[in-house]
Amino acid sequence: MTTQVVILAAGMGSRLGRSLPKPLTELSDGRTIMQQQFDNIAHAFGKKAKVTIVVGYKLEHIVEAFPEASFVYNEQYDQTNTSKSLLRALQASQPGGVLWMNGDVVFDPQVLDRAAEMIARDQSFVTVNTSKVSDEEVKYTTSAEGYIKELSKTVKNGLGEAVGINYISTSDKAVLVRHLQKVDAQDYFERGLELAIEHNRILVEPVDISDLYAVEVDFAEDLDRANLFV
Repeated sequence: MTTQVVILAAGMGSRLGRSLPKPLTELSDGRTIMQQQFDNIAHAFGKKAKVTIVVGYKLEHIVEAFPEASFVYNEQYDQTNTSKSLLRALQASQPGGVLWMNGDVVFDPQVLDRAAEMIARDQSFVTVNTSKVSDEEVKYTTSAEGYIKELSKTVKNGLGEAVGINYISTSDKAVLVRHLQKVDAQDYFERGLELAIEHNRILVEPVDISDLYAVEVDFAEDLDRANLFV
């Protein structure tokens, strides 16, 4: 089955202070953030992976840069958060599970090698970094069985941080869609996952990538750090 991949790229990314959408920010190796994502996707899943980009802010620049992709438009990109962008993408997806990532993550190609093993099992997962737990990042805890229990920026005593690369299985997708429809417009997609876990007992595994690099680029110092790896 062709792997379905969604890149969330509708936001304005104002904290980085660039005129173009943040995923089009150039890295030190000459690629944009999104181009390295496409390269990583091709590395793990081949050129036949179906990539859908959720666009909003200055969408024409992303459409022009990646004409081979499919596109979903979040017309409320300036009023909603990633929960509603992911909702639109899942509603537009084909049957089967969906891998998705934030459009501002610079990461090691091996991250998707690990993801591919889970996708082959059709197991919902969240990639995590246990080496640091920052207050401003999405954190997580686990159940006694080792599955994700809590997932938000307000988690206390978090075991690590969510990296922003996740997968929802074929059987769990409809449940996540229902919860994404219910959450507030400004909620992150993690809130939908958290509610699906709490109310429907879906099993979401944490996939530890602490030994690999993954940098979510929000500020100039994040970009500097990402450039040390590429």
